[in-house]
Amino acid sequence: MSVLTRGEAQTRAQLLDIHRYTISLDLTTGGEDTFDSLTVIQFTSRTAGDTFVELKPAVLRSATLDGQPLDPETLDGNRLPLTGLAAGRHELRTDASMRYSRTGEGMHRFTDPTDGETYLYTQLFMDDVQRVFAAFDQPDLKAVFELNVTAPDGWTVLGNGITEHQGHGRWTVAPTPRISTYLVAVAAGPWHSVRTQHAGLPFGIHCRRSLAPYLDADADEILDITRQCFDRYHEKFEEPYPFDSYDQAFVPEFNAGAMENPGLVTFRDEFIYRSAVTDTERQTRAMVIAHEMAHMWFGDLVTLRWWDDIWLNESFAEYMGYQTLTEATRFTGTWVDFGIVRKSWGYDADQRPTTHPVAPDPAAVPDTASAMLNFDGISYAKGASALRQIVAWLGEKDFLAGINTHFARHKFANATLADFIESLAHTTDRDVHAWAQRWLRTSGVDTLTPTISTADGTWTLAVDHDGGRPHRIAVGTYDKAPAEPGRLVLRERFELDVPQSDADVATTRPGRRPDLVLLNDGDLTYAKVRLDPASWDTAVRSLSGLPDPLARAVIWNAARDMVRDGELPPTAYLEAARAHLPHESDLAIVQGVLAFASTQIADRYLPHVSRPAALATLTAICRDLIRRTEGGDGAGLRLTAVRHFIGSATQPDGIQDWLTSGSVPGGPELDPELRWRILHRLAVLGAADETAIAAELDQDPTATGQEGAARCRAALPDATAKREAWERMFASDSLSNYLFSATAQGFWQPEQADLVREYVPQYYPAAVALAARRGPAIAEAAGRYAFPLHAADTESLRLGEECLRTTEMIPALRRKLADQLDDLRRALEVRGTERRR
Repeated sequence: MSVLTRGEAQTRAQLLDIHRYTISLDLTTGGEDTFDSLTVIQFTSRTAGDTFVELKPAVLRSATLDGQPLDPETLDGNRLPLTGLAAGRHELRTDASMRYSRTGEGMHRFTDPTDGETYLYTQLFMDDVQRVFAAFDQPDLKAVFELNVTAPDGWTVLGNGITEHQGHGRWTVAPTPRISTYLVAVAAGPWHSVRTQHAGLPFGIHCRRSLAPYLDADADEILDITRQCFDRYHEKFEEPYPFDSYDQAFVPEFNAGAMENPGLVTFRDEFIYRSAVTDTERQTRAMVIAHEMAHMWFGDLVTLRWWDDIWLNESFAEYMGYQTLTEATRFTGTWVDFGIVRKSWGYDADQRPTTHPVAPDPAAVPDTASAMLNFDGISYAKGASALRQIVAWLGEKDFLAGINTHFARHKFANATLADFIESLAHTTDRDVHAWAQRWLRTSGVDTLTPTISTADGTWTLAVDHDGGRPHRIAVGTYDKAPAEPGRLVLRERFELDVPQSDADVATTRPGRRPDLVLLNDGDLTYAKVRLDPASWDTAVRSLSGLPDPLARAVIWNAARDMVRDGELPPTAYLEAARAHLPHESDLAIVQGVLAFASTQIADRYLPHVSRPAALATLTAICRDLIRRTEGGDGAGLRLTAVRHFIGSATQPDGIQDWLTSGSVPGGPELDPELRWRILHRLAVLGAADETAIAAELDQDPTATGQEGAARCRAALPDATAKREAWERMFASDSLSNYLFSATAQGFWQPEQADLVREYVPQYYPAAVALAARRGPAIAEAAGRYAFPLHAADTESLRLGEECLRTTEMIPALRRKLADQLDDLRRALEVRGTERRR
């Protein structure tokens, strides 16, 4: 299959103007393997010339251009040539049989093991529209789309517009405004739906029937968040919501968190909670709702011209999602979660060899395969941080004025970085072009380090700036509360531009030096920060006594960065967590710190001999949190502590007792999520077997239960179990994307390093072959979940580097392996700092 290059897209956009697609999908033919797709495309060729249309059929039955038959045998991979086009209007018709997907790409087909019902949905991003219908598949060839869908009796069909059932299983979808090919969406099946109206528009939320009770339990919350964000965006944006309805479908085995299809947003249906969750997890769901709704304007109404500007979609939606959630809903602390979770994703990506600017040079994104690699922490978290910084620099009034200018200039069309910056520059006297060059066109993370001196009743702050971007930050100064040991009180918070002018290279303030001086207080910029020695000593002693959770998040991020950079031993981070997490009140911080301490420090950054002590520290922290919440307060803290206690258990007896009794003493009762979590840990420790897994699956025969069973079976410390799991992943193509990921998650365990050592050298050729065979979605899963994370040794690194150097592989896998190997290299270096302590 050929990937589309930027040059080819530019040539085709100059030649063609696409008017309308009329698409008929028949989901009642072909059984479980294929469906029928009939496409009519009306377009104009501005001049005479040759071009092509893209299609990935099982069988191309026929194609006609202006009534004249085309030879289906001329289909070359995914390209059907259209030669000798005359200037003027044309009509292309294709009739094809298309394959269903089991990997979340194209038209995904899923049969619910709970009740046997089947569901279909599309995910057409980047170039997967070609798996469903013929298309001139590039974002700047927008058109009107009109769909007709024939579905089995009893099914409901959802689409980008209002759908109507015409009888006999035939559904029509209202024609769209001009949108890009990758935004077309269909979802079909016996959906359970909750419908309402808001602002004169039909709103709906939808899920599998087996999840109906769980959707109903949360329907008011989901719809309230939807309405609140919708209203807030209409206060911010002058351009009204541009589509005729707003449906949100929670679909099975979805690869991303969600997809911003106009009028039909699709979400992974893990957001319909079967088991207890924390309020931070509810906040995450709300943020995704806000993020995808922001895309209705930035991404759907105004769309990038080519994929080098993907940040225009994702950074904007990421920033607006967090900011709007903070302003319009009960989730007012969202920037803490952004700081502790999302920004670390950006910082990590930006320090790898695969880093790229937020807005990469066009030459760096020559085709669709390379474009897909930029959906990472840079395009999301770093880009959102850059927007948050420009809001701090311009002011929100001028920023929103620029946004609204951009919408007015480019609605239902396409735009570039230059267009966006010009729209911002139109509303301010500041040099936005220079700001964009330094923030959006450069890669890497700046580091800000304070130096503090004292003299004559004053103290002076100088900031060493390692990097090239301007930063507007707040500096927080804190003192120890004299009557309350361990508590800090804010003395002053002031703004500072970094770098400062040549005439003002330091800032002098009256009084004695504060006990803690914190750069980037409020977390308004994107940079690593360090603390001076006296401030670090105060933080180590009094971090949980700092009154502002955002300030605490900045310090925890600084500690995390210091560990990763070899400046703080991993055990020192664990000691700080042991001292302060039992007193931490912000759930996002507790979750973020425990996640880093367990998955990075205990699992990777410490040598194997030090792992038991690290797990003991983690269980002690969790035990303290469980005791602290015994009275019923802090259910989210308690649930978080219980989850991590299970994951850190080194002996099976305690958690086995929980599983047997069906409850943690003092609560919570064990729901399916906790039961599978315990059983997985017991399997790792050799305290569970196939009989126990099968019995649990009998109790929970759902799709999630099947994933839990796959994860547990792969985690069994048995040579036969490992061999069978390996063959399911790499020798058979029968696993869906979710079952593949679950099996991979169970396979590699730190406690089983000797048992699986023989598979480390087998992994690289097996992953390359699998990716070539099954495509980007499975390649990404193989690189993320099936990579031997816990084989942290120089031989694994050598094998991986040799594979990258000598082996051809698809770009999706190459990017994942490059990132994983860099993380492995860093882990080995960090282990060295611990040994030298």
